[in-house]
Parts: sequence; structure tokens; C-alpha cells
Amino acid sequence: MPYYQTWEEFARAAEKLYLADPMKVRVVLKYRHCDGNLCIKVTDNAVCLQYKTDQAQDVKKIEKLHGKLMRLMVSKETHSGSMEMD
Repeated sequence: MPYYQTWEEFARAAEKLYLADPMKVRVVLKYRHCDGNLCIKVTDNAVCLQYKTDQAQDVKKIEKLHGKLMRLMVSKETHSGSMEMD
């Protein structure tokens, strides 16, 4: 499972994976204090997307994407359009 090198590629791929089948996608966040790394993994058991960072500005981006995905997952309406990445 390789890691994405750029945030933009990862965010685009994660959005596409979620919108393809929202019922199968799950998101995992893992922080390793000894390394100072935060890893986000988005998977549907067939495709696994990963991004790892130790930069504060990337942590904020991960937090924002994670929040948007969680809001989409708990909303009752269907999502045929794409998420807006501010």
C-alpha cells in the first residue's frame, strides 16, 4: 500500500473513492507520537489510499477532509455531486 506524495492527489482520490460507494468506504486516522507522523487511510477493501505527514499545515488539511467525509457519512441525503474542497 503506497503512500500518496501530494495532498491534492490524495484528497481527489479519497473523494472519488467515497462518492463511488459511500456504504463501503471507511476512514482511519493514526498518530504515532514517537515519529510525530499522522497517517490517514481511506479504503473500501478493494482500494486502499494512504497519506502520511509530519507537517502542521498538512495536519489541518487532513482534519478538514476528515470532517467533510464524516459530515457526508452521517447526512441522510444522497450525494451525487462532488464535495467542495476549500
